[in-house]
Amino acid sequence: MNVIKLHVQFLIAFFLMYGLMHGKEYGGQSMVAPLKKVLVRKPDCTFGFADPSVWHYTMQPNFQKALDEHEAIVKILQDQGVEVVYHDNPLPFHADAIFVHDPAIITDFGAIILQMGKEMRRGEEQSIKNSLLSFNIPILCELSGAATAEGGDMLWITENILAIGRGFRTNQAGIDQIRAALQPFGVQVLQFDLPYDQGPEACLHLQSLISFVDYKKAVVYLKYLPVAFLELLQQQQIDLLLVPDNEYFTMAPNILAIKPNVVLMLENNVKTIAMLQNAGCIVYTYQGNELSLKAEGGATCLTRPLLRE
Repeated sequence: MNVIKLHVQFLIAFFLMYGLMHGKEYGGQSMVAPLKKVLVRKPDCTFGFADPSVWHYTMQPNFQKALDEHEAIVKILQDQGVEVVYHDNPLPFHADAIFVHDPAIITDFGAIILQMGKEMRRGEEQSIKNSLLSFNIPILCELSGAATAEGGDMLWITENILAIGRGFRTNQAGIDQIRAALQPFGVQVLQFDLPYDQGPEACLHLQSLISFVDYKKAVVYLKYLPVAFLELLQQQQIDLLLVPDNEYFTMAPNILAIKPNVVLMLENNVKTIAMLQNAGCIVYTYQGNELSLKAEGGATCLTRPLLRE
């Protein structure tokens, strides 16, 4: 037991020393703490000419309009004082690579490189690892073997509780490896089974159903929320703002918190926007016909927070 404790103390001391030597350039085990630095990826030709039947998009995106939408998102973030950096390593034949949230998660102790559950997204992991290393973010661990996990299935409830949805994109082996990586640092990993919904070809992540907008306030779509997960939110005394049925399908629960009660989301979800404003939130919106509604990925999917205050 003493050997284990010494090993854990050594790991924590190492990452703390690394942070002191390099300056704090990563971390923030929170969904809402003030966003200081974020990773994005511009749409490329692979995305612009993606076959919807292959990538499970609703329609083929318009490349130029997608670029315009992406630039608008970047400007909103920069205007809010967020440093925006780019994951621009070449990734031909990877249309979904614009959704940088999924191949890795960032902890206070480095990045965990995941392993994509969607077969066509395999290969993104090494590419984003190289980008993270270029930003002086150490690698805590990399998933291996049959393990799969995607960042959209992970949600920080508190800085020491990480909820993970188990479904078609994230399997038990992936959860077990993440749990083993974080346990030495006192992080509790809790898992919840996701519903079948539209089946394995569609994308249903845990974050398809919920986004935190403040430390104790979240937007949720209750119909598909696991009961045990709802009970956890209630135990944590999280106030729930309920998304109407018709806006779930246009990704109203998919919201990026820039800071507590300041958020970014799709402009078409007017009922959810009004609900958030009535709850005291400042809501910035973007037009996401190409990036989001056609390609099925919202504001969180398009961003990978690297540093929260």
